[in-house]
Amino acid sequence: MVIRIPEARLHIRVTGRVQGVGFRSFVAQNAKALDLTGWVRNVGRDQVETVAEGRRENLEKFTQTVRMGPSVSDVREMDKEWEEPLGEFEIFKVRWI
Repeated sequence: MVIRIPEARLHIRVTGRVQGVGFRSFVAQNAKALDLTGWVRNVGRDQVETVAEGRRENLEKFTQTVRMGPSVSDVREMDKEWEEPLGEFEIFKVRWI
């Protein structure tokens, strides 16, 4: 078994019309396509939070995708924070809590 050590870790919080519009599924699908690991979840009434690890280049692409969101969403604000990768994730998943 090969253990991948991620290059970078990105913590993103988006605010706007991002709940009830398929935003988490959109984020998860795009993260998987970019070979990222981590999670995405709803926070409060109008926020989605995601933590992703992988190649920095792919995380940059991921940032652009998250900012765009699915067509029915409206991202009004996005905060991102680069962190040290921990290598704690095996897959990318939607968290329900």
